Amino acid sequence: MDTQSLLTQALVYLAAGVISVPIAKRLGLGSVLGYLFAGMAVGPFALNLVGEAADVMRFAEFGVVILLFLIGLEVRPALLWRLRSAIFGVGGVQMALTTAVLAGAGTALGLDWRTAVAAGLMLALSSTAIVLQSLEEKGLRRGPVGEASFGVLLFQDLAVIPLFAILPRLAVAAPQHAAEAAHGTSLVEGLPGWQRMLAALAAMGAVIFGGRYLTRPLFRFIAAARLREIFTASALLLAVGVAFLMQMVGLSPALGAFLAGVVLAESEFRRELETDIEPFRGLLLGLFF
Repeated sequence: MDTQSLLTQALVYLAAGVISVPIAKRLGLGSVLGYLFAGMAVGPFALNLVGEAADVMRFAEFGVVILLFLIGLEVRPALLWRLRSAIFGVGGVQMALTTAVLAGAGTALGLDWRTAVAAGLMLALSSTAIVLQSLEEKGLRRGPVGEASFGVLLFQDLAVIPLFAILPRLAVAAPQHAAEAAHGTSLVEGLPGWQRMLAALAAMGAVIFGGRYLTRPLFRFIAAARLREIFTASALLLAVGVAFLMQMVGLSPALGAFLAGVVLAESEFRRELETDIEPFRGLLLGLFF
């Protein structure tokens, strides 16, 4: 991408956001819908002002990673234990009922039962970034509704791990050329479901161990240098590094960032991390939407 193209895209994105978001807020729709409407307007299916969405998508996904990292910093392990009924109770019921209804509808429409169940499982998942941002804007994230919604979203993120083992067993025969066209996007690409699940659990264990025993001495060493920009870079490196590790084992990068935030929630550097990363969150998240 040349410099002129980059400047043109930056101009279009910033102008679209500055125009659409205040209008959406004035209409009571929230900033998320404002960003989504702006994206649809400048995207390839409307005005087509920015070319291929893939050019900016990888960069914009950092916004979701940082959002989940900051949310994880606010969620202490004691709070997770207190929300266990919302996570495993309400979240489990939502996944089960939604999957059953959608799978039943798919079967009634003539789909193979395995295809219907797989589609139901995938459509039962929600966009964590959109829901949490909407709750935050309405001031509901820290109330009963927000806690229940957060529990459901967290259960959905965690459900990805057993889905690795379930979905391959629901697969129907795929065309040979489709299998040949697939290219490795993670270290576990092509492994059996149970091996992918073990790799995911091992990666999560490494994040928990490293966050508890390695990051605190590292941040103390960095803080001793008294360079604010290096501390900010280290916080971003941690969030992006854990997200990259999760992606390499086939998990959601946002889930990895959230887990890293939870591990660091008890750290004495929690407030500094929130303050340093917060400015990046809003801009990148808006770009993602």
